[in-house]
Amino acid sequence: MSKLTDVPKRILIGRALRSDRLGETLLPKRIALPVFASDPLSSVAYAPGEVLLVLSIAGVSAYHFSPWIAVAVVVLMFTVVASYRQNVRAYPSGGGDYEVANTNLGPKAGLTVASALLVDYVLTVAVSISSGVENLGSAIPFVVENKVSCAIGIIVLLTLMNLRGVKESGKLFAIPTYVFVTGVFLMIAWGAYRGIVAGETMHAPTSDFEIKAEHQGLAGFALVFLLLRAFSSGCAALTGVEAISNGVPAFRKPKSKNAATTLALMGGLAVTMFCGIIGLAMATDVKMAENPEHDLLHNGTAVGPDYVQDPVISQVAAAVFGDGTFFFVLLAAATALVLFLAANTAYNGFPLLGSILAQDRYLPRQLHTRGDRLAFSNGIVLLAGAAILLVWIYGADSTRLIQLYIVGVFVSFTLSQIGMVRHWNRHLRTEKDKATRGRMIRSRAINTFGAFFTGLVLVVVLATKFTHGAWVALLGMVIFYGTMSAIRKHYDRVAEEIAADEGPSDDSVRPSRVHSIVLVSKVHKPTLRALAFAKLTRSDKLEALSISVDPAETKALKEEWERRGINVPLKILDSPYREITRPIIDYVKGLRRESPRDAISVYIPEYVVGHWYEHLLHNQSALRLKGRLLFTPGVMVTSVPYQLRSSEVAKERAKKRQEWNPPGAVRRGPVDDRRPKEPTGKL
Repeated sequence: MSKLTDVPKRILIGRALRSDRLGETLLPKRIALPVFASDPLSSVAYAPGEVLLVLSIAGVSAYHFSPWIAVAVVVLMFTVVASYRQNVRAYPSGGGDYEVANTNLGPKAGLTVASALLVDYVLTVAVSISSGVENLGSAIPFVVENKVSCAIGIIVLLTLMNLRGVKESGKLFAIPTYVFVTGVFLMIAWGAYRGIVAGETMHAPTSDFEIKAEHQGLAGFALVFLLLRAFSSGCAALTGVEAISNGVPAFRKPKSKNAATTLALMGGLAVTMFCGIIGLAMATDVKMAENPEHDLLHNGTAVGPDYVQDPVISQVAAAVFGDGTFFFVLLAAATALVLFLAANTAYNGFPLLGSILAQDRYLPRQLHTRGDRLAFSNGIVLLAGAAILLVWIYGADSTRLIQLYIVGVFVSFTLSQIGMVRHWNRHLRTEKDKATRGRMIRSRAINTFGAFFTGLVLVVVLATKFTHGAWVALLGMVIFYGTMSAIRKHYDRVAEEIAADEGPSDDSVRPSRVHSIVLVSKVHKPTLRALAFAKLTRSDKLEALSISVDPAETKALKEEWERRGINVPLKILDSPYREITRPIIDYVKGLRRESPRDAISVYIPEYVVGHWYEHLLHNQSALRLKGRLLFTPGVMVTSVPYQLRSSEVAKERAKKRQEWNPPGAVRRGPVDDRRPKEPTGKL
């Protein structure tokens, strides 16, 4: 059965890769750029439009502020890129903003950053895919008519591509990303030539439209607030910058240098494209409105509900290249593709961050392990599920979804830069070399300015977007924070409860015709209980068996085993594909082939928990293993339970419901208080 189910899996994601081939999946800069920077590069397809949409509230007259907003976004982009170049050099391990905040500001700040990033990664997928569907819909009406279904289908396809592995998916994403960048630069250059050199006048499809301002003639505080809101919408161009700092381990050596170079290249490309599109939008007289069916007027009449408002980049391309021309179609297709693939930034950032959080016991351990293709498969699937839910709830509407966006990014930006300032302060207290101190002081100055600027933008974003949907993102952060805190408390409580006590253990072995195997992951109370129980059974041979998935954990297990002097042989099986079940099954079957008349007894330590949600955090490997061993002839499986304190809570709860039966109650039958009493000997 497993071979039958394995075939479609191999067709979809490819053959499994050994752990020692992890180095082959590392990325050169030319592949890392589209993998990690596709989000900020592609955001130029919708960020200029968001600026114009907000400004349209005050009418066309407010459009002349858009170049100044673009300048502010450019300054912010360069500040963030310069700041993160310090981050990747100081923290190349891949923890990114979470590691910086956790190390320098404490666990609560680290968990806040992690919550913000997880929310933002989910929104990155939802916004990018929805925006891509809208861009594609400008050429294919069917896509717009069924945009929710199309968006969900693309998320599923993108998930399968990422499950095949980072490097393989990166190669697929590189071509459309570079085609998009080339197309945008060609559009900017050709537009500049036509407008400046040739002196031609270019007109966007909406150039002869009028905008009915919701608030005509805004001035004073109202105008300032509108400009700040437009600026916060334009800051969507910065989303995804932090992904490179989270993905440093995926780069080829020298990792930090390559990551810093990729950051600089990404910043330069994104800034040039963003400014170029804003400039061409002004030159071609593009018109955008938040409520186009009411606020866009053609010949004095509202365009109505049947009008489909094309993105700014599509309108500019139509003006520069001509509507329906080869270059127009090529850029439209590349824009849609790169927006779809921009979600890949989140597909690399979310699973990696989830793995780090799982290692720190803030998320279930299943998120820490790599899948068959050396990708963090569980994290990829979890991200896809959350993004599909958002797309379905918001109807794949990028304008509604983008209001939730950016908050998480600037929370992580600000806390990360504050953490970096403390990092440099700590090192400057001990550093004596003058040249090194000079570099540190310069880096601290960059991070200080970055912390101030991103903190200021965070305040602006919260003030201008809170009532427009940002509160949903904040709620998501609170939910993530609370959930991860609860998971960490649970794991800490369990670790304390099952920690092995110091002192001698009973090492006597009683003879038997049974070959006994005790499965071991760590030396703790459940393991020692299983060993003690196995020793009391009559066994011809007793051994402990562990599967080596993480070399560091295996080394620690061996050292603890030797330190305690446990005289049960410990056998380690290497698992190059990070599987637990199959190596044990193969080993047991091998013993059966060598001695077909012997019985194999496998002892599995298990936790007894009292809450339904705790089952999701424990015993998953044991359940899968038991399901396979029970169908293996000549093998007996023994679960050695270890009752956690929460199981007592469940026991008391069951007693209150009068459903608790003591051990043996089923065998001897229920007690009936109405049966005749025993004779007492009294008359």
